[in-house]
Amino acid sequence: MIDSKKRFGLVGRNISYSFSRGYFKKKFETLQLENHSYENFDLQEADQFPDMLKNNKDLKGLNVTIPYKQDVIEFLDSLSPQASEIGAVNTIQFTPSGLVGHNTDAYGFQKSLEPHLKAHHTKALILGTGGASKAIAYVLKELKIEFKIVSRSPLENQLNYNDLDEKTIKEHTLITNCTPLGTHPNIEFKPNIPYKFIGKDHLLFDLIYNPNKTAFLKEGESRGAQICNGLRMLELQADRAWEIWNM
Repeated sequence: MIDSKKRFGLVGRNISYSFSRGYFKKKFETLQLENHSYENFDLQEADQFPDMLKNNKDLKGLNVTIPYKQDVIEFLDSLSPQASEIGAVNTIQFTPSGLVGHNTDAYGFQKSLEPHLKAHHTKALILGTGGASKAIAYVLKELKIEFKIVSRSPLENQLNYNDLDEKTIKEHTLITNCTPLGTHPNIEFKPNIPYKFIGKDHLLFDLIYNPNKTAFLKEGESRGAQICNGLRMLELQADRAWEIWNM
């Protein structure tokens, strides 16, 4: 029995498109949780987060999305061991001892990636360096898949997009797009990689779910690659967040 209204929500910037709000609305209806609600908290700056909390004292749990998965950490009381290792948070648990940051992106990515993996997927490229890419790096490390991070402003041991030659692309048969390039409504955009070197041994994974098939995935598919979008990952990470809020 539900004894009182329970409010949950998503923190991010320009998130009217949010997957989470629709997903949890449907979940609450399915579970017949009439007193539960899920709303978007669209913040233009991360430092608006404390005021948002102050004005919404009855919140029971939050998700965090672009671009605040790292910025939000300074406002939390503690992190789960996994979130601490990853260095990014996408789920906030409200506990008697304060706000605890968790990362369920890693769980969602691993569970949605594993069915597609083949023995030759031993090396990967991660496109992008935001909070989501940190969870992807964590999972690849757990799966013992070597990886390189690709960035427009590479740090030490990272690659620039200009470094992606035929040898690099052919060696790294798992390529994950962690950039927002190609997200609706800008569906014509895609990461600037040499797609002509992609073949049937490749698996292209895009964290984007809208559109269902991004320009990045279409390029891979047209060359015989396996493709997977981010929808299943999002569903899995949302379900894991729900479990954490109800612990």
